Amino acid sequence: MRLKLISLLLFLSFAAIVRANYILIPMDLKQKQHLKAYGICYWVLEQNVEAWWLLNYRGGSFAFPYAQSFEKECLTRDVSFEVIPDAAFAKIRNDIAQEEVNQDAIKLEKAPKIAVYTPEFSQRGEKIQPWDDAVTLALTYAEIPYETIYDEEVMSDKLALYDWLHLHHEDFTGQYGKFYAYHNEPWYRENKRQQEELAARLGFKKVSELKRAVVNKIRDYVAGGGFMFAMCSATDTYDIVLATEGVDICADIYDGDPMDMDANQKLDYSQTFAFRDFKLVLNPLEYEYSTIDNTRRRTVTPENDYFTLFDFSAKWDPVPTMLTQCHTRTIKGFMGQTTAFPEDIIKSNVLILGENKAIHEARYIHGEYGMGTWTFYGGHDPEDYRHQVHDPETDLSLHPNSPGYRLILNNILFPAARKKERKT
Repeated sequence: MRLKLISLLLFLSFAAIVRANYILIPMDLKQKQHLKAYGICYWVLEQNVEAWWLLNYRGGSFAFPYAQSFEKECLTRDVSFEVIPDAAFAKIRNDIAQEEVNQDAIKLEKAPKIAVYTPEFSQRGEKIQPWDDAVTLALTYAEIPYETIYDEEVMSDKLALYDWLHLHHEDFTGQYGKFYAYHNEPWYRENKRQQEELAARLGFKKVSELKRAVVNKIRDYVAGGGFMFAMCSATDTYDIVLATEGVDICADIYDGDPMDMDANQKLDYSQTFAFRDFKLVLNPLEYEYSTIDNTRRRTVTPENDYFTLFDFSAKWDPVPTMLTQCHTRTIKGFMGQTTAFPEDIIKSNVLILGENKAIHEARYIHGEYGMGTWTFYGGHDPEDYRHQVHDPETDLSLHPNSPGYRLILNNILFPAARKKERKT
C-alpha cells in the first residue's frame, strides 16, 4: 500500500513538472476572436501577472503563465488558445531572439488606465450626437475597462490619473463639427447649448476658448509622458488649434463674432504634432476644416480603398512594430469627417505606419512629444465604410477579426510594455 502511495505521489509530481504551464494566444488566422484576445491579455495584466507580446510571431501573439482561471476565461470569451509547456515557450523565445529573425518578445507589465474623452451628456447616458465611437465600441467588445472624461475633468488636471487617452469625433476648433447644415436639428441645438453652458461654467466666454485650453492641457499631458490616440476629426482639429494660438478661426454663426480672414497667414506649424504647410477652409458652411484631410481629393473607389501597413524591425523599432501588429498587412479603408492625410504635409519626424501609396496619403501615423507619444488614425469606423449621421452603431460581434479594429487595440496595449521597450 505504501509503495502504491509513493508511486502515485511520484506520478503526480512528474505530471506537475511536465504539465503545460504557458497559455499562448495565437493572433494569426487561427484566432477566432482577435478583438477579444486583447481583452484577455488586458485581464491577465489586471491580475498582476506579466504577459508577453510576441511581435511578428503568428500575427503578434500573446503568452502568459498558465492558470486554470486564465484558461476558463479564454473559453468563456471564445478566444482561441494553446496550452504549452515551459520548454516549448522557451524554444519560441529562443527562436524569436535570433538576430536574423524579424521578431521580438516584449514584456507587458501593467494594465494601463484608460480614459475616453467624450461629452458629459454622453457620460450620463443622454447621448445627443447621432454617431458612435469606434474606440468605445472596441473597448466594450473586448471587455477592457475604461473611464469617460470631458472638459471639466481635463481642466481640473485629472488627466494625470490616466495612462492612455482617446479622442474621437471631436471638433477642438469650436465650430460644432461644421455641421451647420444641421443647425435646426434638435441634436445640434442641444449640443451647442450644452457646450456653451459648459464653457461659461468653466469661466470661458466662448466654446472655442475652452477647447483651446483643453488642447493645451492635453499637449502638456503628452509632454509629461501620456499616451494620446486620436481618430477622425480629433486628429486635424487638434493640430489646427495648436497652430492658431491667438487667432479667431470661428465665423460668427458659430461664436457670434467675425473670424480673422487672415488666419491662413498666421498659422504657426512649429507648434503642431504632425502637420505642416496646411491651409484652413475658411468657408463656415463647408463641411471641412483644412487641407489636412484628404477626403475630397481622393480618387479611389470604395472597392479599391485599401492601405498597407509598413514592416518595421521588431528588435530595433519595437514601438511602430507593436502598433502595426496584425494578421494581414493590407487593411480595408474607411472614411470619416477626416479620412486620411496627404503625405506632403506630414512633418519629417513623424512615422507613417500605414499608407495608400498609390494616392500618396497616410492613414495611420505616430510620433513623440516630450516624454509621451501620440497616434493619429484617419477615418471614423473601420467596419463602416462611410458612416453617416444617424447610422446605427457597428455590431462588432459580426467583425470579431477586424484588422482595422486591431490597430486601435494595439494602441491600448502599447502603454503596458516595459518602458525600455517603448523607446524609439
